[in-house]
Amino acid sequence: MLTPVPSKPHTSLGRVLEALGDVLLEPVAVGRDTRRHLGGVVIHDPHDDAEFPAQAVVLGVGVRESDEIVQLMHAVAARGATALVVRSPVAASTELARAANSSGVALLGLASGASWAQLAAMLRTLLAEGDVGDVSPQTLGGMPSGDLFALANAIAALLDAPVTIEDRNSRVLAFSGRQDEADPSRVETILGRQVPERFTRELEKDGVFERLYRDQGPVYVYPGDGYDKKIVMPRAALAVRAGDEVLGSIWAAVDKELSEERTAALIDASKIVALHMLRLRAGADVERRLRADLVSTALEGGSGAQEAIARLGLLGQPTIVLAMGLLEVPDDDLRLVAERQRVADAFAMHLSAVQPRSAVALVGDVAYGIVPMPGNHGDCRERSVRVASTFLERTGRRVAAAIGIGPLALDGSGLRASRDGADRALRVLLTNGGSKRVIAAEDAHIEALMLELADLSAARGDVATGPIARLLEYDTKHQSQLVHTLRCWLDSFGDISAASAAAYVHPSTFRYRLRRLAEVGGIDLDDPGDRFAAMVQLHLLPRIEKPEEA
Repeated sequence: MLTPVPSKPHTSLGRVLEALGDVLLEPVAVGRDTRRHLGGVVIHDPHDDAEFPAQAVVLGVGVRESDEIVQLMHAVAARGATALVVRSPVAASTELARAANSSGVALLGLASGASWAQLAAMLRTLLAEGDVGDVSPQTLGGMPSGDLFALANAIAALLDAPVTIEDRNSRVLAFSGRQDEADPSRVETILGRQVPERFTRELEKDGVFERLYRDQGPVYVYPGDGYDKKIVMPRAALAVRAGDEVLGSIWAAVDKELSEERTAALIDASKIVALHMLRLRAGADVERRLRADLVSTALEGGSGAQEAIARLGLLGQPTIVLAMGLLEVPDDDLRLVAERQRVADAFAMHLSAVQPRSAVALVGDVAYGIVPMPGNHGDCRERSVRVASTFLERTGRRVAAAIGIGPLALDGSGLRASRDGADRALRVLLTNGGSKRVIAAEDAHIEALMLELADLSAARGDVATGPIARLLEYDTKHQSQLVHTLRCWLDSFGDISAASAAAYVHPSTFRYRLRRLAEVGGIDLDDPGDRFAAMVQLHLLPRIEKPEEA
């Protein structure tokens, strides 16, 4: 049986500030004692009087005013909280310092632009370190830190069964030897490093994952009962937990249910697996934050840009910036953060395979890739489009993303301009709703310019004028479709057949409407100036909608 690692005190306020202080959190009024322990994460709800976990960190979402913050600090102190986080900027004041001292609650500020979901996830990761035991940088539970494969083999020896260690998405993180003793389904899983989707669907349907994440002991899955015929051996599965967070699971292909002793061994092993997974995740989080800081600094083009470019190993190299964003955004904030990071990681892997010195980081909502472009500069655009298109083709529709490509930057001073171009191109793609998934800045120039003009028009509160205003008024009064008719005609370059098809009417009907809109609007459709003015207004004023969208 694996010996459980000894527990350690809960994570301190100082540990949180050390890990997140330069990126997410800033101390506003914390006092001198940062050794105070933290015991849980709670989102403030003024209508909820439920008890907090002991020594909780309270996320004060929506709390802004100084007097409101002071009042909340005393309120959460009465419920045993240790720290309160509010959105920055928060001006440190005598009043806030006095409230922190009298209440015993440390006040922290969440960096502008950071999400509450991201902060909650990272805090839970840090707090979970204390729940699962001591973390040594070299070994965890007698195993090399982060070596999940060695750990999978150790667990397999204890259980006398081939084992896989999987994440929450049923991706195989590590597996033991002796997999040939299992069934064809396990072999397929190992080869694909992912549990087959048809199997996970059956597990979800039968409530296996629900029981797995709820129960403290192993959950058993037996062959038959509608499962894939390739599954001929039972499975014993146990969730890997860090505090109240499920990190993944351990799956063993067994001949029969585990004995009491082996069940205890599996449960003990899961605690050590949690340590290793937390260590891997913590290391990945630190590396991501460092890489994100360097990439962001390089793209901003300020005083620190040259140093950041040098640390990325890109000094003196021609590069192109790729900007990737999601076309489909999950409703849940935590799922959104996870999906953005997952896609960014896949993007980084792809670009590294194409050009090893590529630097990729998730900055806000966008994953930026800085890709070196050695060789002939004349075909850089074609090469970068090919790289981006290949990534989206390989990931398929499961990754609903779009990629904008900036112009070539001959050196570090041009990175800001390349990033701006990539951002404009990406915005065009996201605005068009996925009709295209890759575009270079030079190919998106006019559409990007129109979007920027639309922003200016909206900021000034511009409204339709001239013929468009008269047509809108007529459509509203008579419930007609003259504006839509004009839009179809202009979009079809005056081709009656194409325009009438777009409007879903007969060409004769369309010609009648065209004559009518010329009369009502007072617009000369043969005049290039009138046509251009109408096209500009229809593109710049989003309030002018098609009738079926109104």
